[in-house]
Amino acid sequence: MMRLQMVGLYTLVRKEWVRIFRIWPQTLLPSVVTTTLYFLIFGQFIGSRIGLVHNVSYIEFILPGLAMMSVVTNSYTNVVFSVFSSKFQRHIEELLVSPMHELTILTGYILGGVMRGMIVGGLVIGVGAYFTPLHVRSWPLIGVTMLGTSILFSLLGFVNAVFARKFDDVNIVPTFVLTPLTYLGGVFYSVTHLPPMWQKVSLLNPVFYLVNVFRYGFIGISDVPIHYAIGILAVLIIVVWMICYRLLINGIGVRL
Repeated sequence: MMRLQMVGLYTLVRKEWVRIFRIWPQTLLPSVVTTTLYFLIFGQFIGSRIGLVHNVSYIEFILPGLAMMSVVTNSYTNVVFSVFSSKFQRHIEELLVSPMHELTILTGYILGGVMRGMIVGGLVIGVGAYFTPLHVRSWPLIGVTMLGTSILFSLLGFVNAVFARKFDDVNIVPTFVLTPLTYLGGVFYSVTHLPPMWQKVSLLNPVFYLVNVFRYGFIGISDVPIHYAIGILAVLIIVVWMICYRLLINGIGVRL
């Protein structure tokens, strides 16, 4: 039985892997191009006028945030479109009636989002290294944060896909929820520069904690305690994973 689950998991992950690289101009290239423009406009042109932020150059300060923004967007997008396409084409029903366990199916889709998020995150960091020297404090912390973030937003993408009834529903959350959260998560600024009220509001944004942990891994600077931010990430992953698993075993949102 275990061998059967492993074969099913491998097949599902391989399908996601092939899809990511088969349409790489849609899955990988856009984030690299967009981030390059961010580095040119905000890092080079505007950053030269801003000067230092926490004793580092502005482009070095925003690099972790831009990488994290790419990880969030790509891991979420990969799962939400993959799962919804499976619903739309009706082959997710074949998975559910197959001997594959619901946990295996969920893990396969999540690993697809993790792969894309990690690959794009690595590409963005590589692009950033072209514009500014990398000063890395902890590669293990960077890797763990990227992995945890990819898992969390892949799970959230799964939730969105389950409740989506049409393709417009797939785009609503990234446009009106995900994008504001990432832009207001401290990607381009330090929360210490905000008025006290907005500093408190920022604490309600989960992306804010992820950006700060990631930034600490690079330049050793964070607006919140690192152990606190990592704890929040771990709790969110566990809670959302349980929600996704419950939705899947109950068959909620499987049919359009």
